[in-house]
Amino acid sequence: MTQPKPKTQPKQIAVVGAGMAGVACARTLVQAGHQVTLFEKSASIGGRMATCNSAFGTFDQGAQYFTVRDPRFVQALETVPGLCKPWSANTVRVLDELGRVAAAGLPAREAHWVPTPGMSALVSRWALPLMNQHSVELETRVTRLERDALKPRHWQLSTEGPDGAQHVFSGFDAVLLAMPSVPARALLQTSQHADKLAQQIDQVKVAPCWTLMLAFPQAMQPGLSTLGPQWNAARSTHHRIAWLARESSKPGRGAVERWTVQASAAWSQEHLEDDVLRVQAKLLKAFSEVTGIRAEPAHVDTQRWRYAQTTQSLGKSHLWDAKTGIGVCGDWCLGHRVEDAFVSGLELALTVA
Repeated sequence: MTQPKPKTQPKQIAVVGAGMAGVACARTLVQAGHQVTLFEKSASIGGRMATCNSAFGTFDQGAQYFTVRDPRFVQALETVPGLCKPWSANTVRVLDELGRVAAAGLPAREAHWVPTPGMSALVSRWALPLMNQHSVELETRVTRLERDALKPRHWQLSTEGPDGAQHVFSGFDAVLLAMPSVPARALLQTSQHADKLAQQIDQVKVAPCWTLMLAFPQAMQPGLSTLGPQWNAARSTHHRIAWLARESSKPGRGAVERWTVQASAAWSQEHLEDDVLRVQAKLLKAFSEVTGIRAEPAHVDTQRWRYAQTTQSLGKSHLWDAKTGIGVCGDWCLGHRVEDAFVSGLELALTVA
């Protein structure tokens, strides 16, 4: 991948958020010769390209796969040869409101790719140089953005750690927020210098998603390779469920029968604050209706994504205010695809660099 050349002297830059957009942005700035500190509120890299572990294998609890259209994304993927594999899912395209299959086995219009051994592997690999340079602050939530008290033309970030410990990082020439639109807007509002950027985000709309993860090790019994349907992925019109995927059908995963179920945006919004056990019970019932699997899962887990899928995007790849040195990127700028996040982070970095 062609490395950008810095337009000015190397800068000290803070990137807030270590998902695909943030890592794409940070790695591009580092390649251009800038000093970057990457902040992430979670304990790991990846954002919604998240992979969680269980006693029965991994689950991709956020993004399920990605497609490749932009030649710059192709170039970036060529830096990690063999890490990502095509997933040939036998996909059910449509399910009626009762969960019955209306059309099955339709070929995907474009290749579906998955990193191995989990979705988080790609972002983690790209972030490795930053990790090795100790330039990543994990479990560090940025709570305030303000001018540096000692260097008024620079920025400082107030942060909070997992134990409530507070810290201030200072001396940044620029601060780039690679976060979901709602928390990005809230953080911008902590600074009186970022009002115009914050107002531009108002048009963006993002829907939540409850995710259910199930494991059925009993399918490993002799003579029984899988439970339920012969398809491995489905886009569903069931009022509770929008997507189902047999995790064990993805390349590089373990063989234990595992399913990831993503609730519909409308149902997730309606039940956003429900008790976790109630959500599990309702989604498990819907899962049984769609797949015909009545067996009791040996493992049940849930993940609530408050900002999962863009329903109205910003309409441009990023926001950047050169006068203040504040920028914003994320998949929601362009859409909701993994590649949208990559392009957003890349183009913000190229603008800044």
